[in-house]
Amino acid sequence: MPTGHDNVCTVTCTDNDKVAEAEVDRFKEKEFLDIFLATNKIHMEYNGRVYVGNKMGFEFTTPGPRIFQINKGRGF
Repeated sequence: MPTGHDNVCTVTCTDNDKVAEAEVDRFKEKEFLDIFLATNKIHMEYNGRVYVGNKMGFEFTTPGPRIFQINKGRGF
């Protein structure tokens, strides 16, 4: 079945424990994630548990966007 994902995700700055919502740009499950956080693009790599990225001297982590199945049926 085809899958989709949300266009936002929750991101945590591991340096100060602040949590923010970021816009998802590109996403490949269990490989990489590109997000926009406060107009900054951050590339994140999957480490086996979470996506991790660095920008502006800070480290950011996220479990990624919510993934869902796209059900098709009866002409949809």
